Amino acid sequence: MGLLRTTRPKQWVKNTLVIAAPAAAGRLFSGHALATLGLTFALFTACAAAVYLINDARDADADRAHPTKCRRPVAAGVLPVPVAYAAGGVLAVLGPALAAWLTPPLVAALLIAYLGMQLAYCVSLKHVLVVDLVVVTTGFLMRAVIGGVALGIPLSRWFLITTGFGALFMVAAKRYSEAVQLAGKAGATRALLTEYTTGYLRFVWQLAAGVAVLAYCLWALEGHRTPVPGLLPWRQLSMVAFILAILRYAVFADRGTAGEPEDVVLRDRALALIGLAWLAMYGLAVAHW
Repeated sequence: MGLLRTTRPKQWVKNTLVIAAPAAAGRLFSGHALATLGLTFALFTACAAAVYLINDARDADADRAHPTKCRRPVAAGVLPVPVAYAAGGVLAVLGPALAAWLTPPLVAALLIAYLGMQLAYCVSLKHVLVVDLVVVTTGFLMRAVIGGVALGIPLSRWFLITTGFGALFMVAAKRYSEAVQLAGKAGATRALLTEYTTGYLRFVWQLAAGVAVLAYCLWALEGHRTPVPGLLPWRQLSMVAFILAILRYAVFADRGTAGEPEDVVLRDRALALIGLAWLAMYGLAVAHW
């Protein structure tokens, strides 16, 4: 049980980003696509779990000083450090190996790049100002890219910009929340937090939110150039739901309670309803209804 908890099952929801590019391209609903994306999701989850295991083994001492991370199995002594390292190593080898056998070569290359980048983050990059934000953001972006790569789908520049800055918005909001909640003892849990000011982190998440909204709106309005049949301009209408979702999430960021993005997304009923409305409009736009 401790081993499973260390792989962060609640955070596996982030790996559903692998369906983002195929969904945007209307290539989601076929047996081949679903099987390929299911496999890609499982392989990425294995690689992400490897990173979590190795990270928690390395950070056990620091996590014990954190008000919530101290309950993680490795920090709490439930899962021995050597076991966490061993399990992480096995998953780090198994994920790319299976990808090289079962998926296009570029999928395996992306998984190896993800592992290399995240392990470098665990060892040293998490202590480099701004670079830490970029690395975590890139991890989200790679999740979104790999689904398109697995199915050979060309990726739109607006898709990449919206996804990248949307991820930066959430990452910076998380760091801001940590800085607010751990004021006075941030250095004991994440040394780099003492280098950031809350004003700077607020600037980053506000800037990222603005760029994400602008890129999404440009993508949606681009549809006017190539009109498609449908009862309503769902592509353009989806801008409303997207902007509302950003504004709703920003409420928690502003309060300093966006420390765990998956908790915000899964627990806030209003945000969930906005998300469902956005999904419905986006789906209708892709289906040309």
